[in-house]
Amino acid sequence: MPFSRRPEEMLATLVAYETVVGCPNLSLIDAVADWLEGHGISCRILVGPEGNRANLFATIGDAAQSGYVLSGHVDVVPAGEPEWQADPFTLRIQGDRLIGRGACDMKGFVAAVLAAVPDLADMAPAVPIHIALSYDEEAGCKGVPHMIAAMPDLCAPPLGCIVGEPTGLVPVLAHKGKAALRLQATGVAGHSSRPDLGANAIHALLPVLVAARAQARALELEGPRDDRFAPPWSSLQIGTVAGGQALNIIPERAEAEIEVRAIAGAAPQELLAPVIEAAEAAGVETDWLSSYPPLALGATEPLSVLVAELSGHAPLPAVSFGTEAGLFQQAGVPAIICGPGDIARAHRPEEYLTLPELRACHEMILELGRRCAG
Repeated sequence: MPFSRRPEEMLATLVAYETVVGCPNLSLIDAVADWLEGHGISCRILVGPEGNRANLFATIGDAAQSGYVLSGHVDVVPAGEPEWQADPFTLRIQGDRLIGRGACDMKGFVAAVLAAVPDLADMAPAVPIHIALSYDEEAGCKGVPHMIAAMPDLCAPPLGCIVGEPTGLVPVLAHKGKAALRLQATGVAGHSSRPDLGANAIHALLPVLVAARAQARALELEGPRDDRFAPPWSSLQIGTVAGGQALNIIPERAEAEIEVRAIAGAAPQELLAPVIEAAEAAGVETDWLSSYPPLALGATEPLSVLVAELSGHAPLPAVSFGTEAGLFQQAGVPAIICGPGDIARAHRPEEYLTLPELRACHEMILELGRRCAG
């Protein structure tokens, strides 16, 4: 299906690429590059260390001037739920609903941006507009750090970054950060009747889990609070626990995965320090799965004011889900979240974006272009 300047057709094209997180995405990235270069826009494909997926960075205008970044991820969560009424990778239109995996999170925003490319190119903006597409956001923002690290060689320091996660096109100023940790305990297998001849990996893991639960309670009851978030504290949870083969076999291996979501001003990895200390004491291995910082942008910052004007909505103080925006801010680029759709529709069967939402986002992008053209 060809790319199109009609945003709903562009969305249908993007949905058809099964860019599930952790899987190759080069066919989509190459197609986007062809679309951009066909409109005279140079771009860089930045292949990640995995070798089979890549980020893309393109500039409309003079990259030597400071401009604005439009950022979106092209990976989607798997679509194996039985509740899908048809192929999740074929966009369906039912009334105003555009149904398909990734339609809301977040190929809708990407479609609005790419469909606007011909018009943005014709505007020849004096203030450049950058398009930044990333991979594996759904695995903990694993792709975008490689692109952010390369940005000093790609463009002048940006004035700001709009991350188009679904917010109902309401600008969002802050979000929580996240860190995820895997714990792995190794024991010695044997018959359960002779525990003296083995070593129980689950037992080794227990004091670390107890420390995690204690830290979760401490963060809730004694840690700093920020009423912009729900809940207004940094949260910690044990998400998975696995180990053992049978009741009468001493478990040789056991593992757990833990995450923390940190309010603005808190460093997510530091909040897991008591868990790591307990793991070291118990001889349990630790492995970071992902980490990204919180976002906090002031309501009077120029980017906040600009995006409020572009979207027609006053900024929302905060959301509890995380995005790549915190990583841009950490790198010195002011960042804000603003995109079409509702996060409650994401990661669900029959995920959808409405046509009016998509068109409103497309118009917001064009208005940014008009302002940059000055």
